[in-house]
Amino acid sequence: MPLPDPHVFMRDVARRLPDLTRRAEIEPVLDDLEYLFEVMPPEMQDAAYQLIDQLRAKLEAASS
Repeated sequence: MPLPDPHVFMRDVARRLPDLTRRAEIEPVLDDLEYLFEVMPPEMQDAAYQLIDQLRAKLEAASS
């Protein structure tokens, strides 16, 4: 399976972020972003880290 374009994926995550409220919605997005983080260009990692932090905060507050 080819990796998604990091720019497109992060834009989609940022757009969906307000609607992600349940653990079942947040966990797969966070997993995918953390995986993609490992292979994305270093200049994109700061923005990705911000999204990861936001997803982790939402996960901590999320209902099942």
